Amino acid sequence: MKALKRKIGNGYILLMMLFFYLPIFYVMIFSFNESKSLTRFTGFSLVWYEKMFASRPIMEAVYYTIVIALIATAVSTVFGTITAIGLSKSRKILREVVLQINDIPMLNPEIVTAIGFMLLFTSMNIEKGFMTLLIAHIVFCIPYVILSVMPKLRQLDDNIAEAALDLGATPFQALTKVIIPQIMPGVVSGALIAFTMSFDDFIISFFTTGPGVNNIAIYVYSSIKRINPSINALSTIIVVVVTTVLVLVNVIPVIRDRKKGKNEKIS
Repeated sequence: MKALKRKIGNGYILLMMLFFYLPIFYVMIFSFNESKSLTRFTGFSLVWYEKMFASRPIMEAVYYTIVIALIATAVSTVFGTITAIGLSKSRKILREVVLQINDIPMLNPEIVTAIGFMLLFTSMNIEKGFMTLLIAHIVFCIPYVILSVMPKLRQLDDNIAEAALDLGATPFQALTKVIIPQIMPGVVSGALIAFTMSFDDFIISFFTTGPGVNNIAIYVYSSIKRINPSINALSTIIVVVVTTVLVLVNVIPVIRDRKKGKNEKIS
């Protein structure tokens, strides 16, 4: 009976893996197709990669996506981390109220948040474009950073900052040299989530951008009614880059810890 349950479980996992990853492999394979066909592979070619790099709209979409994601990640990580540290030192009632409010943008449907941003910018007579898109991305990324940093702060000894101050550190030194290094895994996780959310966002971007400022998601949506295999090439590059980054982020700490363990044994 246990063997049967194990086989059923393994079969279910296999089906789920195929459901999630088969479309990705399909897109990657047909990005090398020499023809526009998305159903018949006629031969290996890099023509769609050449056309992708030669396409100004695609390159502009990639540029805006990366620049906005990087800036939004940096700003939201700084503000989110500082906010989380401040909340950890606040009264419990205030902390719980703010955290509950912080959860609203994540639980709220994105379409509602997007319309709210659009109405805000319109009511303030702010012309929609790069800055409105950037502000919207920063605002909706901050809650994810706070959510990632708070668990690490709960694990932190409450007396560690006071001990640093007693030993002669300034408040800024206690923050940068004692507290932040201790919560760095949460900060890095929050930054990665913020970058992913900004890079991948479509709904909020669609309602807060202006003419001539499109990210990858908006460009793909605008091209959905016509066959454009260059999008397959772009998707393949994104998958390869993201996979490489995830592997490095997960493998490098393991290698570093192993080297540290070997050095400790030798010493």
